[in-house]
Amino acid sequence: MKFKLYILITFVITSFSVNAQIDRSKQPQPGPAPKINLQKPLEFQLANGLTVMVVENKKLPRVSYQLRIDNVPSLDGDKAGVSSILGAMLGNGTSTISKDDFNDEVDFLGANINFGGSSAFASGLSKYSDRILELMADAAINPLLVEEEFQKEKDKQIEGLKSNEKSIDAIASRVGNALSYGTHHPYGEYISQETLNNITLEDVKTYYIEQFNPGNAYLVVIGDVNPNNIKSEIESTFGPWIKGTGLNEGMPEAHPNVQYQQINFVDMPDATQSDISITNNIQLKMSDPDYHATLIASYILGGGGSAYLYKNLRETHGYTYGSYSNLSSDKYVSKFRAYAKVRNEVTDSSVVEILNEIKRIKTETVTPETLEKAKALYSGSFVRALEQPQTIARYALNIKINDLSEDYYATYLQKINAVTADDVKRIANKYFKPDNARIIIIGKGSDVLGNLEKTGIPIKYFDTYANAVEKPEFSKPIPTGVTTQTVMDAYFNAVGGKEKASGISTVHSIANVTIEGAPFKPSAELKQMTPNKESMEMSIEGMGTIVKQKFNGEGGYNEQQGIKTELTAEEVAEKKSEHTIFPELHYDMANVSLEAVTTIEGKDVYKVKVMKGNKDTFRYYDAESGLLVRTETPVEAQGQSMTSVTDLGNYSEVNGVKFPYFFRIKAGPQVISMNVSNVKVNEGVTDADFD
Repeated sequence: MKFKLYILITFVITSFSVNAQIDRSKQPQPGPAPKINLQKPLEFQLANGLTVMVVENKKLPRVSYQLRIDNVPSLDGDKAGVSSILGAMLGNGTSTISKDDFNDEVDFLGANINFGGSSAFASGLSKYSDRILELMADAAINPLLVEEEFQKEKDKQIEGLKSNEKSIDAIASRVGNALSYGTHHPYGEYISQETLNNITLEDVKTYYIEQFNPGNAYLVVIGDVNPNNIKSEIESTFGPWIKGTGLNEGMPEAHPNVQYQQINFVDMPDATQSDISITNNIQLKMSDPDYHATLIASYILGGGGSAYLYKNLRETHGYTYGSYSNLSSDKYVSKFRAYAKVRNEVTDSSVVEILNEIKRIKTETVTPETLEKAKALYSGSFVRALEQPQTIARYALNIKINDLSEDYYATYLQKINAVTADDVKRIANKYFKPDNARIIIIGKGSDVLGNLEKTGIPIKYFDTYANAVEKPEFSKPIPTGVTTQTVMDAYFNAVGGKEKASGISTVHSIANVTIEGAPFKPSAELKQMTPNKESMEMSIEGMGTIVKQKFNGEGGYNEQQGIKTELTAEEVAEKKSEHTIFPELHYDMANVSLEAVTTIEGKDVYKVKVMKGNKDTFRYYDAESGLLVRTETPVEAQGQSMTSVTDLGNYSEVNGVKFPYFFRIKAGPQVISMNVSNVKVNEGVTDADFD
């Protein structure tokens, strides 16, 4: 059985990519540099060491409290995760208020109170500010650290790890930090199920006493408050907080940069695209004279739609939806990073082009137009951010924590505007170190390694937890006697027999749809009729039908949000050549070949190539059950070529024939899951359904 589901991917991309309508070819006209006038906070310190900064703002009847504990980062070691468990437990009741009563009162006040392992935030209407402050202080000083809540949060953390086992983003972050900083560095260690299982409630309590205390803490208050009363209010609420015995040990050294450029590769057999990150460690603090120039240099290289990386990899080559760079600033150790997510087949080319753009900014002097545009765009985002109270809080904290001058932000734009083209080249050569960079790639090795090896860049291999491993094997010998025909025969036996499959002329399915990142959950009705008729209608409760796809054997259309687009002649010809239900029944075996034995989800599968014109599709059949478990199809969306990967599972029998009841479709960054609730065969479908 075959559903043409990648239309859903196209819908998500076209319906929610409004940024594609922006004309980036027109440079905004620069205006006069705005005058930055940041209000100086009222500052005082409690006897327990808590530093308080108050910024009065009467524009809205609201107030916010931001707490930051600035201890030297420490290693959790074999109990990595203790700080995150503490952060999850804080703010869920206190030793004097039950969890339910605490949360009910916060909701009643219309407030927001949340905690992290070294931070907290509270906000709400100023008329309730006294009570919000009391609740926040009570949660910080008298946390409800009990065994029942500890076990709940620990179990949540473990479940979160399990759900991210195949997340390329999670793996890229973990491996990238571990390789860049080292696992014996606070920025490089990671949480695992093993380290979580090592943690006890006593460990959490000990961490709280040693690390979550006011000795190195800052509280920023912003909003509609009375400066004459706020000091006494904070003294009465946070004054009893005990300073504790904070352990400010020395910061371990991060890994040095590698001696030579190298690819650090992590094999993800299910990956539909490669995550590329070219990175090297640097020393850069916000107080350094180079800081503002590094912002502009990084912005020109990879700061957005007008930057070198974006224009090259997306606009010129169509390798990706976006490629970017950044320079982090940290008083202990910082990092340069250029990155992109790209199609498997262009992984090697993308690496080469990213390196070319880094070389370009190191060797070519940027044009005056490029420099001025970068300054204008960066200045604009800086000014817009000032509208948010949290920005003011962050700036006040930055001045204290990073030992900045009092006029640091007042003169910020002056320093940005003072950056020259020579500064950009100097900064690029000082901080962008491609010759000593790790090129960290998370991708499907069987698809990308052959071409990566041709780049001549040395390759080292790691597992998903940054442990060095040998080069993986991507295929196994095809067993004696296994042929394309035996794989097809096993498939038909698995679904109920070739004769029964041939007897099915229509299929009618209802499915619940989940689109990752979308706030709604549509339902879909799919109808098929041999040889090639298709109908798909997707709807959202309260909105009606939002997407239609129809093909009646001779023509058809796609309709999205009421806008109908007729299929092109090429699309019609392609659909005419296809068979929608059990295409295996109609294969010309001269165009079908058994490619390899590989693995999916740890199980051996047979990889079969189906050749049709200039498009090759791949279908994967479970070596044990014989069932179809994956398809890979080349598709086009928004001018981008990509591979749509559909995983199939949860087979159930209908009238003696097995159908998949679960589909997960991945194309580019989009992931859509479909859970079928009902399948009918040879009923409920007529020719009129496809018009």
